[in-house]
Amino acid sequence: MPGLNGDFIPPAKPVIGEAEIEAAVRVLRSGLVVQGPEVKAFEEEFAELVSGRHCVAVNSGTSALQLTLMALGFGPGDEIIVPSFSFAASANSIRLVGAEPVFVDIEPGNFCLDPAAVAAAVTPRTVAIMPVHLYGHPATMDKIMTIAEQHGLAVVEDAAQAHGASLNGKPVGAFGTAGCFSFYPTKNMHSLEGGMISTADAGLARTLRMLRNQGMEQRYANEVVGANMRMTDVAAAVGRVQLRQLPEWTAQRQANAKFLDSKITGMLIPPVADGATHVYHQYTVRARGDRDAAQRRLTELGIGNAVYYPTPIHRLKPFLTAEGTPGPWELPETERAAAEVISLPVHPSLSQSDLERIADGANLAGGAR
Repeated sequence: MPGLNGDFIPPAKPVIGEAEIEAAVRVLRSGLVVQGPEVKAFEEEFAELVSGRHCVAVNSGTSALQLTLMALGFGPGDEIIVPSFSFAASANSIRLVGAEPVFVDIEPGNFCLDPAAVAAAVTPRTVAIMPVHLYGHPATMDKIMTIAEQHGLAVVEDAAQAHGASLNGKPVGAFGTAGCFSFYPTKNMHSLEGGMISTADAGLARTLRMLRNQGMEQRYANEVVGANMRMTDVAAAVGRVQLRQLPEWTAQRQANAKFLDSKITGMLIPPVADGATHVYHQYTVRARGDRDAAQRRLTELGIGNAVYYPTPIHRLKPFLTAEGTPGPWELPETERAAAEVISLPVHPSLSQSDLERIADGANLAGGAR
C-alpha cells in the first residue's frame, strides 16, 4: 500500500536470504532433519550470546517458557510474578503448567517489571519471577535478582525480543535460573520458528532436553513424562545463518534508533536506562495526544506502525475473574503504556530515505514540538 509520499514502509521485514535457503536445502538433502547435528551446533553457537550457558533448542519461544516452568516443577498452587504489559505467551506459559500469574506494574523508564512492585507482590506461594525484556530493552535484573535471592525464588527471563541485549555488560539470558528466547520470523533473528533456553544449571538443561523429546534422552528409555517440542534441523540451520548476522543487524537497529531519536520531537522517544544495551526489537514511542489519530496519519503517510500491546494481559478474556472482571490488579503504568505506545519501523532493511520519512511522519502525526 503506497503512502502519500512514497512506498509503504513495513513495520517489520523478516530476512530470508540465499544463505538461509541454501542452509535449509543442504539439511533437507542430508536426510537428518529433526534433532540432529544442526540443532547441536546451533545450541553451542548460541551459548556465546549468553556467557557460555547451556542452551537447549525447542520449537518456539512459548515452548521455551512452558518447558522451563515444567522442568522447575511448578504447577497448581504456585504463583509466578509477571508483567501484564507483554505478549500473552508470558502468562499463557504459567497457566499451561497450572500455576497462577501474579501481574505487577512496569517501570515507565523501560516498559519492564518494576522491582518495587515485584517485592510487594511476593507471598508464601510465590515460586518465581518472570521478567520480560520488552522491545529489546533489558529489565532491571540487578534489583530483580536481589529480590529473588532474598526469597529463594527462581527467575525465568522472557528474552523473546532481546537477543544480545545486556545490562551493565551482562547479557540477558545469563542472569536468572533460565532465559527463554524466540526465533519467530519478525524477531531480531529467526529460525523460521523456534526457541532457545539458556541455563547455568547442567541438571536443569538435561531435564529440559528430556522434556522436549517425550521425556527421554536415549531412544525408548523414557525417564519422565515429556512433550514433543523439538527444533527441526532445518530451523536450526536457518538460525545458525541468522546468528552470524545478528551483530551487524543489531548495530544497524541501534544506528536507526539513534537517528530517529535525534529527529523525532512530536512523540516521546523510547527510554533507555543507565547501563542498558537496547537492541530495538521495536522502536516504541509514546503518543502525546490522540494515538488513534496519530496511527491513522502514519498509515496515510505510508509508514507501518503497530501497538504492542493494546490490551494488557490481565484484561484478556482467559485471565479475567469468574465474574468477568480484570481482578484486583492496580497497574497504572501498564494501563498508561497500553493507551500511549506506538511502535515504528526500526529494522535493518530501512534506507536513509525511509528513516527520514519515518521521523518526519512521526512529527506530523504527533505534532512536532
